[in-house]
Amino acid sequence: MKKILITVVAAAMCMCALPLTAGAKSINLTYSNFFPPTHIQSKLAKQWSDEVTKRTEGRVSIAYFPGGTLTKAKQCYDGVVEGLSDIGMSALAYSRGRFPAMAAVDLPLGYKSGVAATKVANAVYKNFNPKELSDVKVLYFHAHGPGLLFTAKKPVKTLEDIKGMKLRGTGNSAQLLKALGASPVAMSMPDSYQAIRKGVVDGGVYPMETNKGWKMGEVVDYCTLDYPVGYTTTFFAVMNKDKWDAISEQDQKIIMEISDEFAAKHGQAWDESDKEGREFLTKKGGQFIELSEAEGKRWKEKAAPMMEDYIQKANEKKLKGKEILDFTVETLNSVQ
Repeated sequence: MKKILITVVAAAMCMCALPLTAGAKSINLTYSNFFPPTHIQSKLAKQWSDEVTKRTEGRVSIAYFPGGTLTKAKQCYDGVVEGLSDIGMSALAYSRGRFPAMAAVDLPLGYKSGVAATKVANAVYKNFNPKELSDVKVLYFHAHGPGLLFTAKKPVKTLEDIKGMKLRGTGNSAQLLKALGASPVAMSMPDSYQAIRKGVVDGGVYPMETNKGWKMGEVVDYCTLDYPVGYTTTFFAVMNKDKWDAISEQDQKIIMEISDEFAAKHGQAWDESDKEGREFLTKKGGQFIELSEAEGKRWKEKAAPMMEDYIQKANEKKLKGKEILDFTVETLNSVQ
């Protein structure tokens, strides 16, 4: 009996001598993403998950669910808040009006790259820390390169050509279409392919990469290179606050370091994908239409009221609309 007691005490002393992290309870998380598993943005989200597990030495592990299998694109944010998934990635624009401060980033400011758009999105969040995102832990944002106009059957060379066309757009891109004279139809990217193929809509606005990433180059015939009103779409990567609070401070720091690294990787990937998307559409016989300088100016003038409208709506929600927009434009000019 005495030998047994000594053995038990010795074992307990050994356990106490172990590092705290070795005895810490591991945390298992779920990650919902609407991008299909073959899409580069989905692959990066999976790589982020694996890197978290690796650098936390397994203390935080993540089960990854791409393709909207856990929550759909529009449900993703609320799914994180409600705990349907612990982590989620989707577009802020799928919840129109819910993120008024961050909406400034998606305005048609003439974006030229995903790298620049991604830097702007993260800078706006870090500078203003908007309350609209206070119900989650923000990991990082990323944003695609210039959103352009793609149409099936009918080419668009002037504002007169676009008038009355039914075109897919969400959030600020839908407002842009309306300003240009089109009829916007809100739908997520996964639904857009069939809608264009069946003629439910005449095309849509999205980044060049979508032609390959979502195979949209198979159903559209023309791309109008409307760079003067190039917009972006901001994507979030967020975590449930309770799950975040359950993670040790040490591992929280590791996760945020990884997130900063991957925000940049996402931005670079958007630009690389844009090149591939253009090549894909070209191989499918797609044609590219360049706006004349005078026509580009007309498009920009049509979009200009969106800026004042943004300021007014932001002010109505007790935000400093002009300050946010000015900061967004200045940041874009400095990184582009």
